[in-house]
Amino acid sequence: MSDGGTSRASEFERGGARKTAAGLSYLTGFGNEHASEAVPGALPEGRNSPQRAPLGLYAEQLSGTAFTEPRAHNRRSWLYRIRPSAAHPAFSRAGNGAIRTAPFTESVPDPNRLRWNPLPEPPAGTDFLAGLWTLGGNGDATQRTGMAVHLYHANASMDRVFSDADGELLIVPERGGLLLHTEFGLLPVEPSHVALIPRGVRFRVLLLDESARGYVCENYGAPFQLPDLGPIGANGLAHARDFRAPVAAYEDVTGPVEVVNKFCGNLWTATYDHSPLDVVAWHGNHVPYIYDLRRFNVIGTISYDHPDPSIFTVLTSPSDTPGLAGVDFVVFAPRWLVGEDTFRPPYFHRNVMSEYMGLIEGAYDAKAEGFVPGGGSLHNMMSAHGPDQETFDRASAAELKPQKIDDGLAFMFETRWPVTLTGHAAGADHLQQRYDDVWQGLQPHFRA
Repeated sequence: MSDGGTSRASEFERGGARKTAAGLSYLTGFGNEHASEAVPGALPEGRNSPQRAPLGLYAEQLSGTAFTEPRAHNRRSWLYRIRPSAAHPAFSRAGNGAIRTAPFTESVPDPNRLRWNPLPEPPAGTDFLAGLWTLGGNGDATQRTGMAVHLYHANASMDRVFSDADGELLIVPERGGLLLHTEFGLLPVEPSHVALIPRGVRFRVLLLDESARGYVCENYGAPFQLPDLGPIGANGLAHARDFRAPVAAYEDVTGPVEVVNKFCGNLWTATYDHSPLDVVAWHGNHVPYIYDLRRFNVIGTISYDHPDPSIFTVLTSPSDTPGLAGVDFVVFAPRWLVGEDTFRPPYFHRNVMSEYMGLIEGAYDAKAEGFVPGGGSLHNMMSAHGPDQETFDRASAAELKPQKIDDGLAFMFETRWPVTLTGHAAGADHLQQRYDDVWQGLQPHFRA
């Protein structure tokens, strides 16, 4: 699939990354046992590691969970590649840029409600990895607990290849599309879609537009899974069949390729004499996915009040306590509001969980102003929050006829522990200084 000499980033730019993205096909179904081969006969039949793998390939297992975890939770894939992953030189430390990793110790956990404007424009030539900017997080990556919130702003495609040994990456574009070239194949992800890159999977990010901006949740804990539906039944929320995995696509490139590995919070780099994206065939369930958030099957009230926002959970990373997530990914997608005698925006709330919220497009129905696409807010555990004055006044007086919410797409990373900020997030120029003011106009209406 390659001429063996030039970088794939250059090839895609010459040929048109968007044209490539438009012609892709996919495998479907979250958690499925997928199988794909870019060359017929590359997958062995009846066994994973034959004495001689087909077509002179190397057989290699990539384990995303421990061997002995329950079958329902076990994640692993078998890769059949031109060169084994072990064929690389030593890694050496590289600068971490604006990337930080748990445990977060640059500041103390802040009980205040915080909100940021979008990241500023990056210098020319900033790729996805250089454009990553850590806001904060919790837990300990070396203990595989907790999460981190990152943002990215890039204006150049990657020639290098990246992998994250610390956790899986949930990428949420807000502006500009991405083409993810992974070991498993190619996946395009646009605003209103998300991409999930499993722990340890190598990938390169190519831009589909002149620049790209968005959010990333780095999940150190148990791999994301679809939430149980309980009384909802067998259907609803995110359908497994709407998740798309790549078909096998490889590059057989010789020559220097920089490979960056994130390991225990630090970036390490090595220069390979070949591309590590050389998997010709694969099978398994430790695979990357993309998902269209507008396919989320929203569940809501058809009588009065409205359910807790947990009803909007797309993916969850379970913890050792049933029902308590290390991190949930929640989406506020287009939906109808029909509740009678009901305050329809999100209610005033104090939560034992901590909430980082971002906006992909439009406006969020709890905030009339100040919360903009590309920005975000943090409400740490037990911090009081809810609609601003304008939203409260409007919703309290509104005629309660059926109302379609279709002018915004927001999301939330909700986590069991407080989010501690990085030093650069706590002192950022784009941190809004008077966020508390949105609630100062709320007046008492009590009548004894």
